[in-house]
Amino acid sequence: MNSIPAQEIKRRGIAAVDEALRQGPVHIIKNNRPQYVVLTEERFQELLEIQASAVRENLRASLEDLKAGRVNRYEDVDALMRQLDRDEVE
Repeated sequence: MNSIPAQEIKRRGIAAVDEALRQGPVHIIKNNRPQYVVLTEERFQELLEIQASAVRENLRASLEDLKAGRVNRYEDVDALMRQLDRDEVE
């Protein structure tokens, strides 16, 4: 990913970001570490749509599981969270 130091933005202003964005998303480096990512509005909207599509697909899959009887019941939220934690490890 493309990167520029925060000092460069202070020195040159938004022109430094505009120039870097021509090559794609930009990491802004502050204290020698990536601190921020700058995207074009178009790319940001694309990412939001990708995220929304993934959520819709997960909901569809969950509804299909429910209709097919592939469900698990838990005593409480804590029991569900413990199971989710175990699933992440596997």
